[in-house]
Amino acid sequence: MTHFGSLITAMVTPFDDYGEINWKEVDRLVEKLVADGSDSIVVSGTTGEAPTLSNKEKLALFERVKSLVGDKVKVIAGTTNYCTKESIELSKEAEKVGVDGILATVPYYNKPPQDGLYMHFAKIASEVSLPIIVYNIPSRTAINILPETLKKLVTDCPNIVGVKEASGDINQIAMIRKLLPRPFLLYSGDDAMTLPLLSVGGDGVISVASHIVGKEIKEMINSYFKGEVEKAAELHLKLLPIFKGLFLTTNPIPLKEALNLLGYKVGKCRLPLSPIDSKNKGELIRILKEYGFEVNEG
Repeated sequence: MTHFGSLITAMVTPFDDYGEINWKEVDRLVEKLVADGSDSIVVSGTTGEAPTLSNKEKLALFERVKSLVGDKVKVIAGTTNYCTKESIELSKEAEKVGVDGILATVPYYNKPPQDGLYMHFAKIASEVSLPIIVYNIPSRTAINILPETLKKLVTDCPNIVGVKEASGDINQIAMIRKLLPRPFLLYSGDDAMTLPLLSVGGDGVISVASHIVGKEIKEMINSYFKGEVEKAAELHLKLLPIFKGLFLTTNPIPLKEALNLLGYKVGKCRLPLSPIDSKNKGELIRILKEYGFEVNEG
């Protein structure tokens, strides 16, 4: 089974002043993520503003990031939406580009029942040979994939190898691990839930905060796996204000602002995501400075 490591970064998509992809900054950001310990990179996920990227842009990003990292880290492509047919088409194109896996989000807006979720993911899995990580984020999709549905999918579809769990429900997360023991991969979809998830048998995190504290998150995870639970807890508590600060408003608005404040040029989010407001920007600056970052407020 493919293992994508313990620290996966859901990468932002850098834009220039005209709202187009800033390829120079894509290269710079990828280099930073690899250096900071990311084992895999998700391209065109929620944090990458997938709903506002064209398929042409997504494929160009998949190809660019894969060519940059080679075999150093794995590239996971965000290829799915609320339309099964479109999701299959883009997944097939991503497979041709040479990505290492697919992050398949629970369909949003149309609210399929559990049978519909099963059929959606099973159909995608039957059309591609790439390993698939299912992404469960009820706060964005309005529907929660149940552990029993996930188990049925994994039983029937051998290339569904993991789940990114962002339900926020530790009981559900534990039930997934109970129903689906390793080597099935169980990742947190929320940085603040990483340590609790590890405690019930999780494998790591698909992270937002790893853009700026990747080394520290990796250290926390490694400490836990080495049995240094108190050290892992200390790191978790130290990182918690950063985790929370990056969700002061809708992701990736605060993350992009943080990266810009720290000297990167990732630009603003595309509409309908708006720029950060002055109150949240002030709070974000306070959190970054308190953690020890040098902030460029100019």
